[in-house]
Amino acid sequence: MTFDFFDVTVLRREPLSPSAVRIVFGGAGLSAFASGGRDQRFKLFLPQPHQRAADVPRGEDWYPRWRAADPATRAVMRTYTVREQRDGEFDVDFAVHDTACAGPASTWARHARPGDRAVVLGPTVADNGGVDFRPPAGTDWILLTGDETAVPALAGILAWVGGSLPVRAWVEVHDPADVRDLPRPDGAEVTWLVGGGLLDALRGADLPAGTPYAWVAGESGVVRAVRRHLVGERGFDRRRVMFTGYWRRGATEDDLVAESDA
Repeated sequence: MTFDFFDVTVLRREPLSPSAVRIVFGGAGLSAFASGGRDQRFKLFLPQPHQRAADVPRGEDWYPRWRAADPATRAVMRTYTVREQRDGEFDVDFAVHDTACAGPASTWARHARPGDRAVVLGPTVADNGGVDFRPPAGTDWILLTGDETAVPALAGILAWVGGSLPVRAWVEVHDPADVRDLPRPDGAEVTWLVGGGLLDALRGADLPAGTPYAWVAGESGVVRAVRRHLVGERGFDRRRVMFTGYWRRGATEDDLVAESDA
């Protein structure tokens, strides 16, 4: 089994910017939690507002049992990225929104306190299916794009690449205060775009020569547009473009789960 359930508690809550907060999770069993770094994703289960602990079925058949449970009592399930792992703890960066449009995970992160409990379905081996960033042999340089939701994965990727390959990255945020420090290995150039303009910035960019590998994440519509540009206008090999829609405008993760099961 490459993934397993872990009971975790909040150790610390650290504000990062007006729209981001870091939650540091700890747990007695986390010695078996093995993040693969980069864009390592996992499932986070949170309690309903009226609950102290998340109601999560365990075992290989957990998903159909979770789906069959009463939505009013079953755990809130969301997908997140491991920002950094240390002995017995790991960091998760949450996007937090104003109360008018905040979802349950954003609301939970905004009010989380030390001792709050959650459940994680995470990797037990470092080389696992929750890591998508995998540049193949023969890659000469890396292109990265993302928005606020992709910043934790971008940070993990930049740290993992180190100075082994040149990197060109574009990150789109809504507010100048959301610009954050990211790892800057030798050969990496990170461009922050405040208020939009990602596709225009890419179209106007002078890209390096050689064989690229692209990792594109963020809002689904933007991700599709970037992929079309890279493959259709820039001539990237589509097999060398890894793209992931972290969210879709106007839809929650619950909506997407319901669509996938329809």
